[in-house]
Amino acid sequence: MATRYYAHFVADTQESRDSGEYSGVVELDAPLRPQRELRDLRTLLARNFHLAAEDIRILNWATLH
Repeated sequence: MATRYYAHFVADTQESRDSGEYSGVVELDAPLRPQRELRDLRTLLARNFHLAAEDIRILNWATLH
């Protein structure tokens, strides 16, 4: 069963045309790892935007039920 998360984040890079503020639902095949949720979510978002994880600043996130 997929796990859904709400994420509100900023892509902080001047080199990318994808820079900006985003929010939406992220659906994963497995839940994020406890105690590492923020880092794992940032890594996933960065990979999807073709950015470094350091370029993603998560403002808010929550598990959706």
